[in-house]
Amino acid sequence: MFASAALVPLVAPTNGAEPAAAYTVQTLHFKVSAGAAQPDCDIVGDLYLPKKASTRNRVPAILTTNGFGGSKDDQAEVGELFASRGYAVLSYSGLGFGGSDCKITLDDPDIDGVAGSQLISFLGGKPGIAFTDDAHTKPFAPLRVITRDKGAHDPRVGMMGGSYGGQIQFAIASVDRRLDTIVPAITWHDLSYSLGPNNAGPAPGAAKLTWALGFTAAGAADGLQNGQTDPDRLFGCPNFADFVCPTLVQSGVTGHLDEAGIAGLRHASVSSYVKKIRIPTLLLQGEADTLFNLNEALANYRALRAQGTPVKMIWHSWGHSGDPAPGDFDHDALDPRGQYETGRIVDWFDHHLKDERVSTGPRFAYFRDWVDYDGNARPAYATAERPSVGAPYRLHLGASTLTPEPGAAGSQSFVTPPAGAPAATNPLDAINYLTPVSLPEASAPGTFASWDTGALAEPLDVVGSPVLDLTVDAPVAAAAATGDPSTMLVLFARLQDVAPDGTASDIKLQIAPFRIADPTRPVRVTMPAIVHRFAAGHRLRLVVSSSSINYRGGLVSQPVTIAGGPTQALTLPVVS
Repeated sequence: MFASAALVPLVAPTNGAEPAAAYTVQTLHFKVSAGAAQPDCDIVGDLYLPKKASTRNRVPAILTTNGFGGSKDDQAEVGELFASRGYAVLSYSGLGFGGSDCKITLDDPDIDGVAGSQLISFLGGKPGIAFTDDAHTKPFAPLRVITRDKGAHDPRVGMMGGSYGGQIQFAIASVDRRLDTIVPAITWHDLSYSLGPNNAGPAPGAAKLTWALGFTAAGAADGLQNGQTDPDRLFGCPNFADFVCPTLVQSGVTGHLDEAGIAGLRHASVSSYVKKIRIPTLLLQGEADTLFNLNEALANYRALRAQGTPVKMIWHSWGHSGDPAPGDFDHDALDPRGQYETGRIVDWFDHHLKDERVSTGPRFAYFRDWVDYDGNARPAYATAERPSVGAPYRLHLGASTLTPEPGAAGSQSFVTPPAGAPAATNPLDAINYLTPVSLPEASAPGTFASWDTGALAEPLDVVGSPVLDLTVDAPVAAAAATGDPSTMLVLFARLQDVAPDGTASDIKLQIAPFRIADPTRPVRVTMPAIVHRFAAGHRLRLVVSSSSINYRGGLVSQPVTIAGGPTQALTLPVVS
């Protein structure tokens, strides 16, 4: 998702002329094999080379690619920034996007990863891969200016990129040990969780609607646009791996992913091959992200850390659901000195690819939007040696209150709507921050329950994943406990910040769907991690609702009762 960067010229202008670029840019076509199903694919990319690079003055390389629906052009400013800093940069359009052939296979390591590995071979000087034409008849001379490591055609190379361009880094690293370091941003751990989350256990979750529809439209449009040069991509599931279309239809009808869909999505997820990731990794994840929330990065961090992979993590201000804060990161004008995250990225590559003695920063950093600062966002970042920075603060559910001690007895009841229909409005996940039109946050009476704290005497800072322990009374779901996910109860939990005037807002639009396999037993809901200050005078509200406009809810209309009690509790990770 890294899309823009300001050119930092190394050659000073004279006589008022425009500054001369310190690098060259050439568009190339790469003939790659992407597995047995796609043996001959054309990948289009732009090669940025510092003018000073030569066989006697070799430079390290950075490989980068687009987010979903994008192209090599989205990374142009990244190429300009790093080429001006003495790196060769190859920005390419991923398979199925931006002029590159073959189908979208969701960063499958056996397809996208294998294809990307061949681009590393090109950077390492291997001939017969790069051409100046898409018919692959005019070979491009092998590269001889990239810093070499010890293996055959082994360049000193790192990767960066976001979202779809983040996961591909894991995919390539899993199949090619020549990749030296990666900086994946706003990407997933388990795509079956991303698109059908169940925050309460192993049962299939609730299918995301708006994000799935957005991806389908973007991928199909790219296939139609480039179908004349690569008609094979339009057969079967148009421009997608064959399992994607039936998975979309099935989840849209039933509200959950089936076993085949889950298997296909997990195969294209680092969760299934994380043991192969052994190189230094800087994880960048967004606090404003309803597609790949902070829990995804937490899972990646913990898995990498547990196996001894060098890893650090930043929770930044932006994501798929919001723009960067000033001085944090700017897609249109990357500035290592003026932006905290951009500076961390540059330092990371300078350390790992140029062997410079520069710090790569703290192990964990998170952005606090309540901290005032001027210029670089560094003062708004808190740092720690581990992401578990909050101490548990337990609030008990009473009849309608949240209190540190068990409150008055009582219960709330509501009814879930039939056929998974939404009975609540929320901002639409996939398009909310792209349009000034935003749906209000509201639930129909009788379709939700809520609990409030009193007005806070002092600020309450929450950093991490809230945990909800809950037992519900759902007699219809209990009587129909057949193991069929379609008959299970689906609920949605979210936290709200309630201002003194009564205005309530969801925290960064985060919501935790959970499907309850056995409603006679307690359930634990691990909600998406947040970084939020509840200001003094505000109240914290927990809402458990029957539906969300951004998800396919449960199919069976049924009554639900939630009683207060000592075991019904919300635990918050609180930083003092």
